[in-house]
Amino acid sequence: MWLNSITNLPGKKEITMKVIAIMRPASYLAESVKLAHSMGFAVVTAPMIDVVDKTDANFFGFVERIMKGEVDYVIFTSANGVEFTLLKLDDPEGFIEQLNKTHVVAIGPETEKALLKNKIRVGIIPESYSSQGLVEHVTGVEAAVIEIARSSHGAPELIDGLRKKGAIVHETQVYQIISPRDERHAVLMKKALAGEVDIFAFTSSMMVRNFMALADEMGMKDELVGIMNEKTVAAIGKPTADTLSGYGVNVKVIPERYTFEELLRECREHDC
Repeated sequence: MWLNSITNLPGKKEITMKVIAIMRPASYLAESVKLAHSMGFAVVTAPMIDVVDKTDANFFGFVERIMKGEVDYVIFTSANGVEFTLLKLDDPEGFIEQLNKTHVVAIGPETEKALLKNKIRVGIIPESYSSQGLVEHVTGVEAAVIEIARSSHGAPELIDGLRKKGAIVHETQVYQIISPRDERHAVLMKKALAGEVDIFAFTSSMMVRNFMALADEMGMKDELVGIMNEKTVAAIGKPTADTLSGYGVNVKVIPERYTFEELLRECREHDC
């Protein structure tokens, strides 16, 4: 659907905006909406995932090994992973000092930004911002001790791939992903069924699954998939695109760089 900003004015060209559904966690919404508006999109928002703190049984071993200097690499797969790790610590400054003696890995620019903000030096960023991209990027890790701090829904490919390269890998889940529900979700579904959403933007497989679960709960999944296939579906990363394909959804946009800004730019350049 095209939204008309200026219509029927003599000598004026009609200004139109595509409507994009943004379903990122609440902490990212304001920035994401601002970015979308700056690129000429109208926006409807409904977070399909959100994040809450989690401390698993592996966390204290994770901290102890880093503090004792027994770790070679520490991988953070999101900005949330950085923030939730530091929030749990009694001595964050001492931890950061020891962390900076390891090779710190950020899976993408947003993660790097969160690390640098906390005075943590970043040694490695893969060219492809994904678990598979990271596995392909790192070399010479045979017998290396690698720590991973991430969510409870992290892709198994990261751990499996690093272990196949001979690394000793430990994982701690520092936050978990939940599926929120409020009036925004009903509004989004209503607009989608009415054909009022032009672009559906998905940034993770978990987001896709929660979106489809909501549609199923509301008895509209099949109809919604049909509508989505007449519109534009954009996905960050092959795993997200594959999850959508599993529901019968055709993905038209997958940005080469796995960032939300790049997704928006690709949609704009391809006139989605």
